[in-house]
Amino acid sequence: MRSVDEVLAAFCADDIRAAELPVLARLPEGGLMDRAAAALNSVCARILRENSGGVYGRRVVMLVGSGNNGGDALLAGAHLQRGGAQVTAAMVGGHAYERGLRAFVGAGGRVIDAREPAGEDRVSRLLERAELVLDGIVGISGRPGLSGVSKRLAAAVPRAATVVAVDMPSGLDPDTGEIHGDCLAADVTVSFGTLKPCLLLPPAAHVAGRLVHVPVGIDEGLPSRPYVRRLTDAGVAARWPVPNHAGHKYTRGVLGVVAGSDAYPGAAVLAVLGAQRAGVGIVRFIGPRQVTDHVLRAVPEAVPGKGRVQAWLLGSGVESDTDQDEAIDQALASGLPCVVDAGGLAACVRQRSGGVRAAEADTVLLTPHAGEVSRMLGQLGTPVPRSEVEARPAFYATLLAKQVDATVLLKGPTTLVASPEGWLSSQNDGPSWLATAGTGDVLAGIAGALMAQGVGAMDAGAMAAFVHGRAGARASAGGPIAAGDVAAATPAVIAGLLTGRSSRTDG
Repeated sequence: MRSVDEVLAAFCADDIRAAELPVLARLPEGGLMDRAAAALNSVCARILRENSGGVYGRRVVMLVGSGNNGGDALLAGAHLQRGGAQVTAAMVGGHAYERGLRAFVGAGGRVIDAREPAGEDRVSRLLERAELVLDGIVGISGRPGLSGVSKRLAAAVPRAATVVAVDMPSGLDPDTGEIHGDCLAADVTVSFGTLKPCLLLPPAAHVAGRLVHVPVGIDEGLPSRPYVRRLTDAGVAARWPVPNHAGHKYTRGVLGVVAGSDAYPGAAVLAVLGAQRAGVGIVRFIGPRQVTDHVLRAVPEAVPGKGRVQAWLLGSGVESDTDQDEAIDQALASGLPCVVDAGGLAACVRQRSGGVRAAEADTVLLTPHAGEVSRMLGQLGTPVPRSEVEARPAFYATLLAKQVDATVLLKGPTTLVASPEGWLSSQNDGPSWLATAGTGDVLAGIAGALMAQGVGAMDAGAMAAFVHGRAGARASAGGPIAAGDVAAATPAVIAGLLTGRSSRTDG
């Protein structure tokens, strides 16, 4: 069994509610909420100390809804008020959690009914000077999108204030990561019990800020497999294939690469570099003569021509070429693990949607961006514009995975890996500088190296995205990068992960 520190796990709202029921039955009334509120207070107090030197006299505004999130905010607000902060609760829901309201008022907190025009005006003026805003408007039981006074006050929150979301930012769809209408973006999200899918799934993940997970004792009631997972350093290190002393280049994995064209020779070079720097034993390269020359100049260790391989990387930079097209078709029909990118995607969809599925879903990894997902769905008779894929990436990545019975890695600021069964991995480890030409070819190469060493598609996609992102961050150091820099930084990133694994094992 994998250690819990190897993944961040997110579960759907219905699973969370079911897991909470037996815990609520065992604890005194309000016990679970008290645990959450105490942790929320600690996080808010630490933020105030870090930003302003202390809690005393700091101006805090809480936006309080009718549900449990509002109750958590009120109880935490009572702690902050007793600690010397100047806390105002702006009531935006039809009613409030009574025990929390009594505790907050008893601590000396100020309550304003923001549903009244005069109250909304007062809260708006207080928000202008707020140092911390606590978002307790709505949680997993609410509908996506803010409206009315909640929407107006959320828009009035100043950029200078630190926004702390209670459990999840208000206005998001908790299970899908989609954003329908307005939401309140957070700087920090304090999530209780378990993470919610929206905190890991794009585009919602981009408004969640820094995540703080607070266990409250519901783990035993959760499903054994999370709906969404994110691998940590420990998770990637534990899964990374390390050669043993008796191994040789063939046991390290042999990856066949069909990539590049006269128009895009660099794609082949970068894909091969990515695979080589990720530790594969041998790369066999198939491509036009001029592209092969480019590859051999950059990676003299590569072996040109056909031969026995353990996995394939297909399509990076490939355009119309009869020999390469034939090689891609043969590789897809071979039953060997395949990473399929760019110019190989259409052939893969054509074969697998037509019933030719020589390889299992967990041995075929597609690596499209949103535009390519749009084109593939169109090829399957479901035309979807790119903008719609970007708005609903988890939905469409999963839909594509089901229709072609393969694992889909959807590239983006947050990379998703979707299985046909509906499970998702989400990695967000790279800087924005990583969005530059050729980095996707390096990513495909890293994934190919892993699959040639026996790693399944779901893990290979998540692990490759993690290392690719970290290598981008290492190469960037806060500034621009080129794709070759990412490949060059990859071995050091892997070494750092494995050094950490070794120290954990030795300890």
